[in-house]
Amino acid sequence: MQENGPSPTKQSHQTAFQFSIPAQDADDALTELAKQANTTLLFPFDLAQTVKTNSLEGNFTLNEALSKLLDGTELAVVTDSAGQVSIRSRSDIVVQSTKGEGEEKAQEEDTSTALERIAVVGTRSSPRSVVESPVPLDIIGSESLRSQGNSDALSMLSTMVPSLNVNDQPINDATSLVRPANLRGMASDHTLLLVNGKRRHRSAVITFLGGGLSDGAQGPDISVIPAYALKQIEVLRDGAAAQYGSDAIAGVINFVLNDSDSGGSVALKTGTYSEGDGELFQLQANKGVRLGENGFLNATVEYRQQQGTSRSVQRDDAQGLIDAGNTFINNPAQVWGALDVNEDMKMSVNAGWEIAPNYEGYALATYAHREISGGFYFRNPQTREGVFSETNEETGVSRLLVGDLDGTGQGISCPTIFLDDTNVLENPDYLSIADNTTALGANCFAFNEWFPGGFTPQFGGTITDASVFAGVKTELDNGWAMDLSASVGYSDIAYRLSGTVNPSLGPDSPLSFTPGSVSQVERTFNLDFAKLIQSVFEEPISIAMGAEWRRETYFQKAGDDASYAAGSLAFDPATGASQGFGIGSNGFPGYQPQSAGHWSRSNWAVYIDLEFFLSEAWQFGVATRVEHFTDFGSTFDGKLSTRYKINDLFALRGSINTGFKAPTVGQSNVINVTTAYSANGLEDQATLPPTDLISQQLGATSLTPEESVNFSLGVVMHVSDTFFATLDYFNIRLMDRISTTSAIPLSDADIQMLSANGRDDAAKYNAAKFFTNDFDTQTQGVDLVVNYDFTVQEWKQTLLLAYNWTDTQVERVTLYPTMVDGEITLMPNLTPQRIRMLEDNLPAHRGSLTLEQYIGDFNLTWRANYYGKYYEDHLDASAGMDIFGSDTLTADAQVAWYFSPSWRVTLGVQNLFDTKPDSNPFSGEVGALYPPTSPGGINGAFYYLGLEYSVD
Repeated sequence: MQENGPSPTKQSHQTAFQFSIPAQDADDALTELAKQANTTLLFPFDLAQTVKTNSLEGNFTLNEALSKLLDGTELAVVTDSAGQVSIRSRSDIVVQSTKGEGEEKAQEEDTSTALERIAVVGTRSSPRSVVESPVPLDIIGSESLRSQGNSDALSMLSTMVPSLNVNDQPINDATSLVRPANLRGMASDHTLLLVNGKRRHRSAVITFLGGGLSDGAQGPDISVIPAYALKQIEVLRDGAAAQYGSDAIAGVINFVLNDSDSGGSVALKTGTYSEGDGELFQLQANKGVRLGENGFLNATVEYRQQQGTSRSVQRDDAQGLIDAGNTFINNPAQVWGALDVNEDMKMSVNAGWEIAPNYEGYALATYAHREISGGFYFRNPQTREGVFSETNEETGVSRLLVGDLDGTGQGISCPTIFLDDTNVLENPDYLSIADNTTALGANCFAFNEWFPGGFTPQFGGTITDASVFAGVKTELDNGWAMDLSASVGYSDIAYRLSGTVNPSLGPDSPLSFTPGSVSQVERTFNLDFAKLIQSVFEEPISIAMGAEWRRETYFQKAGDDASYAAGSLAFDPATGASQGFGIGSNGFPGYQPQSAGHWSRSNWAVYIDLEFFLSEAWQFGVATRVEHFTDFGSTFDGKLSTRYKINDLFALRGSINTGFKAPTVGQSNVINVTTAYSANGLEDQATLPPTDLISQQLGATSLTPEESVNFSLGVVMHVSDTFFATLDYFNIRLMDRISTTSAIPLSDADIQMLSANGRDDAAKYNAAKFFTNDFDTQTQGVDLVVNYDFTVQEWKQTLLLAYNWTDTQVERVTLYPTMVDGEITLMPNLTPQRIRMLEDNLPAHRGSLTLEQYIGDFNLTWRANYYGKYYEDHLDASAGMDIFGSDTLTADAQVAWYFSPSWRVTLGVQNLFDTKPDSNPFSGEVGALYPPTSPGGINGAFYYLGLEYSVD
C-alpha cells in the first residue's frame, strides 16, 4: 500500500519533521506519519493491521522517525537504490539476504507477481496490489516482459495478458503498420493508454481493414513505447470511463517508466526464425542520473532492425500463367508474412526534481521513428481490371487494355486483343504493339510491356511518434495535494508505394509514389486535487477531483501529383472518353488536394472520485465524470466498485459502471481509397465520412458516441504473499458501436444520382464504406490468475497460471434501405461473415502457464501458451472462404546466466516445438500458406540470444 504525498519517488532523508503519533496499529500509524511528513510510504497493508507500533513525539528525520516507530516490531525500513523508502516484513528481508548474488540480482530486477508490487491505475487513492484492488488488475514487471523472444512492448504484453489479443496483419493496408490490440474482446480504441498515469495520444492510423473486430478503429500504438524504459505495466481490466474519460471501455493500460537515479545497462539481442528469415538485431541502453539532492533523470534508447518473413505458396492464378508459358512470374507471386522493420528507433526520458520545498516538478518525453514495408496483392497480367484488362459487363468478354497514345479515333488505331486462358504474351497482335520500333508499337501501349509477369505493389510507411508531458505537484496549506500538468502528443504516418503504376498515365507513370500522410495531434491540460478526510468511518475518506481539457486535430495531407492524377488514358483530352485505365497509384490511390485538410475538436471534463471503508473489511469506490465535446455534446458516466474481505483467505469484489467512446475526429472526416479483396476479386473501395454525399446516398447518418454498461464480479483468494488467486467475471454491453460498414456496391442508379449532384468521381468506385453507429454487442468472460511462489531444495520458483474466456454476441444490427430485385428492402450492411468475425475471430479460450526458476546464477523461464478455436473469413471477402481454425498449444523457454555481477547472457526460443497453424484450405486463392489471423501466429519457432551489461 502507498500513502499519497507530493513526492511519490524521491524524498529528502535529511529534513527533520515534528511528529506526534500515539502507539496504535501500524497501518494507522504509518498513514499518520506519511501525512505529518508530507511524504510517500509503501507498506504491506494486511501485515501492518496486525502490528502495534511505538509512540513517537518530537523532531526527527524520516528514517529516524520510522526506526523509532517500528523498533522491536515485525516491520523494518528498506531504502532502495532509487532512494525510495518502503516498509517490509523482517522475515522477507532475511529470506532475501540468503540468496546468491546472481539470483538476488534477478529477483531485484523483477519480483514478477510479488504482492509488494503496486499500481496507481484504477485509483486516485492509495495504490494497490493485485489482491487489494476492487477490480481486476495485472502488474507486470520489466524482467517478466523481457523473458520472451518478442522485441516490442505490444507483443510482449500480449504474451503476458491472455485477455489481450494481437493478430499478425500481413496484408491489411495501414493496419499492417500499426497492429490493433484487442483487450477483453473489444476493438483497439476501446482501451485507454496511460504513461506514468497520464493519458497518451492515439495513433494517426485508422484501421480500415482491422480483421473485422477493429475495422474502422483508431486506437493507440503500443509498439512505439520503448520496452527497455519500463519499470512495470499495469493493466486494469475493467471499464474506467468515469475515472479517465473516453476510450476506457475495455480497460486501461498504464506504462510506468523507470525512475532510477543511478546505474545503467546496455543490452544486445539477435534472433531468427526456424525458416531462416525474420533476422532480428536490437540494441538497448538505459541510464539513470541524480538531479540535485532529490531528483532523478532516467533515459532510454532502443534501436531495432528486423527482416520480414514469408509463409507463402504460389497462387493458383499465377501457377496457371506459368503453365500457359509465362516465364516472368515470380515464385511466390505474393508474399505473406511479417513485414520488414527498418531503423526502428525509440527513446524516452523520465525526470523528477524538487523545484522548491513542497514543490516537485516532473516531466517525461518519448520519441519513436521507424520504417515498415511489405507487400500488397498480386496484379495478374491478364485479369487485373483497370491495369491489364477490361471486361464487358454484358457479355463477360475481357480484352487487353491497350492505350492509344495519340487518342482514340486519332492517327494510328490500336488492335483489340481478347483475353482467354492462353498466354497473351504470345498473341501476334500483342507482339506487334510490344515492338516499339514500329509506328504501331510506339503509339499503342500495354502495361504487359513493363510487367510481363504482372506485379505486386510494395506498401509501407514511415511512422513518427512523439509526446511530451510536464507538471508540478504540491500540497496546499489546507491539506489538498495538487497536480497540474500539460502534454502534447503527435503521431504521423507517411505512406509510400513502390513497384506499381498510375495506369491512367500510361508510359509516363512513375513506379513509386508518396500517396500522402495522416497525422494526429493531441493537447491536454489536467488539474487534479486529492485529500484524505477524516469522517465517521474508521478509515479516512479519499477524495479526488479535477478537470481536464483536451484538443484533438486530425490531418490528412495530399500525395504527390502522380499518385492521384487522372491521365490521358483515363479520359481522352480530345473526346473525354475513357480508355478504361484506372486512376491513381494502383493499390493505394493518393489523397487528392480536395480531400486534404485538418479537422479539430475540443472537449473538457470534470470528475469526482471517492474511496472509503464502511468497515475494516468493506471498501467502496464511487466515481462520476461529466465530459463535453464540441462536435456532439455532453456525456455523464459513473462507476461503483467494492471489495469485501470475508476472512483472512477470501475477499469478494465487483464493479458496475457506464462508459463511452467518442467518435474520433479522423473517423468523422477521413477519406480513403484502398484495394481490397471481395467476392468479385480485387476492387477499389472508398471509405468516406458519414457526411459525404456518397455516404448519405447509401444511408449514412452523423456519428454519435458509443455507450457501454459494464459489470464485473470476482473472488480473491489470498493464502499468503506466496500464494494467491483471482477469479473475475465481466459483462460489457456496448451500444451504437462505431465501425465501417461492409463494402456497399454503387449501383448505376446511385452513380447517376450522384453525378447529377456534382459527384462525377462516384463512377470510379466499385464500392463504398462509411463510418456509422452500426450495431450493439454483449461481451462476457472470465479471467483467472493463480500465483504460487515455492521452493524445492535450492530452487526458488514462481508458478503463474493465467486464463481467459471471452464470448461476444452481436445483438442488434442497423438496417438500411437497399434495392433488392427492383424493390427497396431494409437490409443490414454487416454481412453474416463480418458478424461472425466480430464474434469468433478471437479465440474464446486463451491461457498461459509460466514457471520461473532461480538457482544460483541461473534464471530459467518456461511457458506454455494455449489458443482456442477461431473463425476466419479469409481475406474479409465474404466470398464463402470460411476457415474454422483448431486450437493451438505452443511452448517457450529461456535461460539467463549471470556469469558475473554485471554481465548476463540469455538464450531462448519462442514456440519451442515450431508449432504452426492448420494449413489454409484456400491457400491457392492468394498464396497464404496459413490463415493470416491465426491467434498463435504463422511464423513458427523464433530463436534468440541476448547479452546484457549493467551497473548499479
